[in-house]
Amino acid sequence: MRTVIYYGPWQCSTPFMSRCEAKCAAQGHALMGCIWLADIKGDWEGRFLVFPAAAGGRLAITHCCCDIPKVSDGERRRTTWGRAREAFREAWGEEYGAWPAASNGKPWPGHHIFDLVHGGDPTAPNNVLPTPQDVHNVFSSEYPACYAPGGRWRAVGPDRPYAD
Repeated sequence: MRTVIYYGPWQCSTPFMSRCEAKCAAQGHALMGCIWLADIKGDWEGRFLVFPAAAGGRLAITHCCCDIPKVSDGERRRTTWGRAREAFREAWGEEYGAWPAASNGKPWPGHHIFDLVHGGDPTAPNNVLPTPQDVHNVFSSEYPACYAPGGRWRAVGPDRPYAD
């Protein structure tokens, strides 16, 4: 099995934008924007019975920016993440392999897909994505723009914004 992660951010495709619109509406909110954060591609090669076989798939990681107000306990959520970070990385490593690190050995940041400022769970396994520091900085700077009215994250992007 070989896994490759393509990092955005990219504008969401039409199907992702539609899903976000439905998700926000189901919660009683309006869609402000959608960010396609990453695409995880998994390829498998092996044998099935006596024949060579290959398969693969992709998982898009997107974030829907609904008009949800900021939470009042943001600092508490950050503190919770700070205390749980090491144990979270260890648990993640048991499931998926070692948490990625930079060439200097410093672990990559964990990016909260559903951001803490708008109520994201600090320690939910499906809410934290290991992200290189430079990409994490870009994600963090783009989130406020996604929640802003009329921003570029409301525009629809291509079906696949990268070439592999």
